[in-house]
Amino acid sequence: MRKINTRDFRIATRTTSRDINRRIALNLIREHQPISRADLARHMNLTRGVVSVLAQELIEQDLIYEGATGEAARGRKPTFLHVRTQDRLAIGVDVRFSKTYLMLCDLSGRQLGIEIYDTVFSIPGFVKDLASRVKKMLKRHGVNVPCEGIGVVFPGMVDQRTGRILNAPALGWRGVDIRSKLAAATGLPVHVENSGRACALAQLWLENGEVTAGHNFVYVSVSDGVGTGIVVNGELLRGRDHVAGEFGHMTLDLNGPRCMCGANGCWEVYTSNLATLSRYFGWNLSKLSPKHLKHVERKSFTIVDLITRARGGDAKALSAIQTSARFLGLGIAAIVNTVNPDGIYLAGEITAAWDLIEATVRSAMAERILTEAAAHTPLRVTSAQEYPRLRGAAALIAAPTYAAPRVA
Repeated sequence: MRKINTRDFRIATRTTSRDINRRIALNLIREHQPISRADLARHMNLTRGVVSVLAQELIEQDLIYEGATGEAARGRKPTFLHVRTQDRLAIGVDVRFSKTYLMLCDLSGRQLGIEIYDTVFSIPGFVKDLASRVKKMLKRHGVNVPCEGIGVVFPGMVDQRTGRILNAPALGWRGVDIRSKLAAATGLPVHVENSGRACALAQLWLENGEVTAGHNFVYVSVSDGVGTGIVVNGELLRGRDHVAGEFGHMTLDLNGPRCMCGANGCWEVYTSNLATLSRYFGWNLSKLSPKHLKHVERKSFTIVDLITRARGGDAKALSAIQTSARFLGLGIAAIVNTVNPDGIYLAGEITAAWDLIEATVRSAMAERILTEAAAHTPLRVTSAQEYPRLRGAAALIAAPTYAAPRVA
């Protein structure tokens, strides 16, 4: 049960119940489209007349549209309802230590165009370059409908309310008001978020309900670093100071390698892409300068190449991947012991070797998880081809349309 905050509440009005029912209908249409009014009424346990009124209101708000007509044994043929996303566009941007990914998509997250380029670390240069690329992408794809906004995700702590990057160690950015700078340069609304939390948003809002691990899950993204997003009761957990879920910087060993955040022994220095490659090539992360790390990350040899070598019989490559898998499992165990989610989603290049590492990950989890039941927490690997971080960036634009109205 949730206690009412008597200092921060919203009073119900005469239209509150209608607003809630309309939002429920919109989400059911999104999950079950194409769907007839009769089937929607059965899902909502309401009369068809009431549902028809809700559907008409959603049509008038340009949130849904009527599609094809179905067949019926008798009576009126049903007209199927769809959520209107195909002509509502957004730009998603995933900024990483090594590369920046830029995507044009509709509000369902369907990719229309993508571009990948080296990350620009100068803030003025980053803003100018990204604004230019956004304008060129919209022009190149002949977009003749308004773009509804830009969602940008960063590795690090982000205050999504103010649009400020609080601390992005990998980029060397601290206290940067990136939202207003990008909005001024592009003329579009801009939303910013931490990359791990954005992945969780994408899973919550851009996937069908039946494939989501309830309303309580954790998303773990392994890439240049390790990002995590926590969803509790269908709501993203950010914390008072926007650092909730920074499991990538929990300490595994106080005497371990130095992390880009400045601390030693963080989880990500044992299981990130850079950590895995360092293990294979014999690099000492503690002695590598940021300039050298940028050069390393931009080399052509990737985790995918390492996995290929492991499959080809390279024992050293397999050992590097398995060691990262063990640390991945130990970190997941800490998450399970702390949050006890219904499930955990995993993303990142290393998951392409899931058939090789799953047993190692689960064994490490079992060593540290406190109960037998929790040790069987479901792990779900998401497709790397779907660019979960970019879909998360798009979800920053799409999610408010579907979010539950707040009452009390």
